[in-house]
Amino acid sequence: MIVLVSALVGIALGYSAARKRDGNGLDMAQYAAGYGIACALLGVFLTLLIERLAG
Repeated sequence: MIVLVSALVGIALGYSAARKRDGNGLDMAQYAAGYGIACALLGVFLTLLIERLAG
């Protein structure tokens, strides 16, 4: 669940970053994908850390 939420947050951040820089549709898609992947990866590490500490 953490991974999905963090991926969606990353997508939103990437989209808004590209939009702020006056990017076209492909720029927005690329930024959204890159930020989404990066944030999802951070979510995976956070999930693993929580699982290790909890049990």
